[in-house]
Amino acid sequence: MKFGWLEVTVATLFLTIVLGAIWTRGRNWLDPEFWKRYAIIGSSIMFIALIVLTFDTLSQVKMGSERVPSPAVINYKIDYKFDPEKGYYKPVIGPEKELLFGKEYTEEEARELIVKGKLVIQSRACMNCHTLLGNGAYYAPDLTKAWLDPKWEKIMVPATESKTKEEAMVKFLMYPDKYATWTRRMPNLGLDEEEAKAVVAYLKWMAAINTNGFPDHFGESKLVKF
Repeated sequence: MKFGWLEVTVATLFLTIVLGAIWTRGRNWLDPEFWKRYAIIGSSIMFIALIVLTFDTLSQVKMGSERVPSPAVINYKIDYKFDPEKGYYKPVIGPEKELLFGKEYTEEEARELIVKGKLVIQSRACMNCHTLLGNGAYYAPDLTKAWLDPKWEKIMVPATESKTKEEAMVKFLMYPDKYATWTRRMPNLGLDEEEAKAVVAYLKWMAAINTNGFPDHFGESKLVKF
């Protein structure tokens, strides 16, 4: 049985009231000791709930969980569809494969590539302009679901004379000043081909994370549908 925030809130309030009533039994509610004991009970229960929720969150956001897929997900096709039960768009993985750069990576190889991509993004301070998973700036496009943006295939593949989306992404990342888009232009960050490939792998993996529909309305955007 899964517990949501509402169940946890109700449970903590119920325990606070019940245990507080037991510990303060026989005392007048105007007595300072009455409220002192309730404060101790309430703080203790909330602290325990916070610890439990922290470990629960860590288990749900670690790589390889249901919400955050394993690195090997870059070997599969990633789609983005509306889930009527949840009420938001969520990634749909496979079952068909969609190899990145024509290679099937082992989990360890994929992990190394994704970690390298993350380090490249950090080394170039991409979050000074872009947003990743809700963190960063809003000067440039949000990159959380950048892999799923159809503009790569409809605009950048022909513009870069590439055969695949990932090839077009690599060329753009290496020479963004050559393939300028919109009015806000991305500077040339001096990425070599291996660094650019690592960034693309990281973006594909990030697109597979269930972010509860973030960025909001991405799947419904006219720009996304193009």
